[in-house]
Amino acid sequence: MSSPIIVENLSKQFHRYSSEKKWTIQEAVLSGFKRDKSQDYFWALRDVNFEVPAGKMFGLIGRNGAGKSTLLRLIGGVGEPTEGKILTSGRIGALIDLGAGYHPDLTGRENIYINGVISGLLRKEVEKRFDEIVSFAELEEFIDSPFRTYSTGMQMRLAFSVVVNTDPEILLIDEVLAVGDLNFQQKCMDRINLFKEKGCTILLVTHDTNLVANLCDEALWLNKGRVAACGPTDMVVMQYTTAMQTETQKRTSESKTAKVIDDGNVLEVNKNRFGSFEMEIQDVHILNSDNLPATHLNSGEQLTIELEFCAPEIVTEPIFGITISSEDGTVCCEASASVADFGQQRVNGSGKISLEFSRLDLARGKYFVDVGIYEKEWTYAYDYHWQVYSFNIGEGNRNNSLLDPPQQWKFESYQD
Repeated sequence: MSSPIIVENLSKQFHRYSSEKKWTIQEAVLSGFKRDKSQDYFWALRDVNFEVPAGKMFGLIGRNGAGKSTLLRLIGGVGEPTEGKILTSGRIGALIDLGAGYHPDLTGRENIYINGVISGLLRKEVEKRFDEIVSFAELEEFIDSPFRTYSTGMQMRLAFSVVVNTDPEILLIDEVLAVGDLNFQQKCMDRINLFKEKGCTILLVTHDTNLVANLCDEALWLNKGRVAACGPTDMVVMQYTTAMQTETQKRTSESKTAKVIDDGNVLEVNKNRFGSFEMEIQDVHILNSDNLPATHLNSGEQLTIELEFCAPEIVTEPIFGITISSEDGTVCCEASASVADFGQQRVNGSGKISLEFSRLDLARGKYFVDVGIYEKEWTYAYDYHWQVYSFNIGEGNRNNSLLDPPQQWKFESYQD
């Protein structure tokens, strides 16, 4: 086979059920245990064609519900296509739903052996790689504790470490590169780059177009289950971002055209602020460990970014996004969260959301904090502020790297 991944005329159909589906035993009894029948069907994917050459990194982008994760799961062998076919060659490692399949009452050690074997390794191979898996996950002190006692970050790190230590020939990644702190994220990226150098074929699903632009050789944009664009990364990303901005501009309020003064910062609409303004960011605070405004920090200190917002009318499941980038535009960190993650479906009125970095290991320099609120499927922005808020890292390394993790040199001299 010429390429490790070949997708031909792929389509996937799902049933759509009525909202009157029985949810309790009592409801089922009262209905006479009649089976709930699907009302109709919908196509999650339709006529998708592409292939990924060996050793290439391929990005999948698109709004929520476009079919990206469905496509990735089908390639990983989860489910069967309704039409078309998928051809793969080589061991597949999947960074999808990290932590799924890990038993909460088993220890980290026991889960490593079980999931290592599930991933295709022999027990003796897992045993040989055990120390490296634990070391990469940075869990030496907790490896014999029950998995349920791990924090979410620890669980993700262990699951990631197991997958990347199985030597996959095809690696499937679904929005999991924000695992752990900045140091661990960089370690993950280094390992993924190493896989690519060794000839591993990588398929990446993400909303981060900067990540796709920086890492991927080619990309595919899915729109409502169909291929909207496929080819060189810069071309696909440009078409996708242009379409998103066009959708946003259509919804932008005509009255929002003047400059806005926000706590001393000048936000000029359509220059460094745009959106439909169905929700608005009213204030942004960059705070240090003492919860005080921080314009200057040292590398490794705690940082909290706080957004105050207002929704004059009901907005369903908005997504909040925060990006930290260097002065030259390099993205250092990007994070997002939906109100659905906090058990809420709708927002109405004023509120506040914050993101805390327990330590920010950035090198010396100036950094910008870009903030935004987005429609639940990332179709457009309600309000987005670009290069308005900033802070400086005053004490850190003098190297050209972006990260400045804790480090200690050791030197030993030997006489001949």
